Amino acid sequence: MKDLINNLKGDKGIWSFVMLLALISFMPVFSASTNLVYVIGKGSTIGYLVKHLVHIFIGFALIYFVHKVPYHYYKGLSQIAMPIVGILLIYTFMQGTVIDGANASRWIKVPFIGVTFQTSALAFIVLMVYVARYLAKVHDKEISFKSSFFELWLPVFIILALVLPANFSTAALMFSMVCMLVFVGRYPLKYLAAIVGMGITMLTLFVLFAKAFPDALPNRVDTWISRIDRFISDAPNEDDYQIEKAKIAIASGQVYGLGPGKSVQKNFLPQSSSDFIFAIIVEEYGIVGGLAVLFLYLMLFFRFLVTAHKAQTLFGKLLIVGLGFPIIFQALINMGVAVELLPVTGQTLPLISSGGSSIWMICISIGIIISVTRKEEEIAQEMAEKEEREAALQRMIDEHIIKEKQQEEAEAMGLAETAYSVQDNTNPMRAVMGK
Repeated sequence: MKDLINNLKGDKGIWSFVMLLALISFMPVFSASTNLVYVIGKGSTIGYLVKHLVHIFIGFALIYFVHKVPYHYYKGLSQIAMPIVGILLIYTFMQGTVIDGANASRWIKVPFIGVTFQTSALAFIVLMVYVARYLAKVHDKEISFKSSFFELWLPVFIILALVLPANFSTAALMFSMVCMLVFVGRYPLKYLAAIVGMGITMLTLFVLFAKAFPDALPNRVDTWISRIDRFISDAPNEDDYQIEKAKIAIASGQVYGLGPGKSVQKNFLPQSSSDFIFAIIVEEYGIVGGLAVLFLYLMLFFRFLVTAHKAQTLFGKLLIVGLGFPIIFQALINMGVAVELLPVTGQTLPLISSGGSSIWMICISIGIIISVTRKEEEIAQEMAEKEEREAALQRMIDEHIIKEKQQEEAEAMGLAETAYSVQDNTNPMRAVMGK
């Protein structure tokens, strides 16, 4: 175990906060799983706890192996993975499955092992690495809108178009994070404004097409519109049930909460272990517990800022920003939905909500970020070793110079003694001094 800990390279702050969030997740997931056991009638609470433990264990194994890979390798991997992700999204769009009471087909089942996998989560990672690679490649060159559109934005829009019909919130988060990343990468603002306008126009055309031809392709446009209408006008609809139960859970928690496992609303919230787990945390651990979770995410965000600032290469900086910031924004969106600051979405609470592919994809992102910090740590260590070698060499030179001076002084003293003895031998009084 000690050897394993010693092999964990990279920023220790990121490691610490990720481990704390993972440890915190066990009690809420174990408590909220009673909804699936006693209401839906699936499995056992211990079974769900063990399942979550396995997901977390696999996630940390992914972090460990991913952070061992030099981060510049991901430049080439992103180019190879983009068409693969596109194929997976097309397959999900046509043959996707629905799991755990969700009302959208966002998963595919891996053959032979029966594990479900959310392809949009993988697409998010690949897309952000691809954008970071492009920005790092052209940062010192003159960018034209035409070349950047075909090399950067066309692949981005294709991925977003495949994610959008089944998962608007993820597509919107992906587009906003890409825009944020290109802004940080100093992409021309006039081009970025044009791209945002094109994105809004294409979304509007898609909504109009879906409303005019509702059976032409699978979509959830009516669900999006109803959620936004309810959020703006407070008109009653099916989402009221989830929001009201979440608000009751938060109000019941008060300052210190009802206690671990004593949540009542977990039996009524359909997604109590995933989308609305923050409400269960506040109900059982109070405002203190909710603020503690928020504090951990903010501290993780701070570590992302620090490590991005320390990164020596632009690609490393963009990787940390492009993969780290979405984790924090996703957490804030999940909390905002639970307290009704935002419309209902399908975003989970990173590293805390139950789920396999969502945890694993976040762990892969964190592994890539730690890989960047690991490289910077190695560079700093090499610089420190170089300084030590130079200092040792300087000490050896100084010692050699001192020895040479001492030797010269000794030789000078010897010559002086020799000269005195010669003068003594030639003393003209020597013949009579002994008589």
